[in-house]
Amino acid sequence: MDDKNSTPTPQTPPPAAQVPAPSPVGRKVLCIEDEHFIGELYDRALTKVGYTVKVVVDGAEGLREAQTDKYDIVLLDLMVPTITGIDILRKLRDPKQTPKFHSKVIITTNLEQREEIRADIEHQADGYLVKAEVTPRELVEFLNTIK
Repeated sequence: MDDKNSTPTPQTPPPAAQVPAPSPVGRKVLCIEDEHFIGELYDRALTKVGYTVKVVVDGAEGLREAQTDKYDIVLLDLMVPTITGIDILRKLRDPKQTPKFHSKVIITTNLEQREEIRADIEHQADGYLVKAEVTPRELVEFLNTIK
């Protein structure tokens, strides 16, 4: 067959040609969570797939740690001792209190929020998870989608 008369075949990109999710290897997660069982569960699940995880049980300590901007992702429980997760979130998003902050903040809670409160929190955060509805595997899959 003559090359001049051949019809070019269209190139179909393989399904994996979509933008890949970031690799968890080398990504750092700060988990501000006072329930030891949940903190340990998240730590194990995330470490297993390559994340580096630090769990902090106290709100004030968690805020100080988050303000170092060493983490790619902050998992933030709303009910932690010494300062609430909502107050932590507001301080992290305030450029006067936390001028260099680039982490993604994912709220983790079991609290039922009024619609307007939840909408405000979701507006300030990069994600919102109800702990009772998310398995460790689903948490990993969710975090893997965050860029």
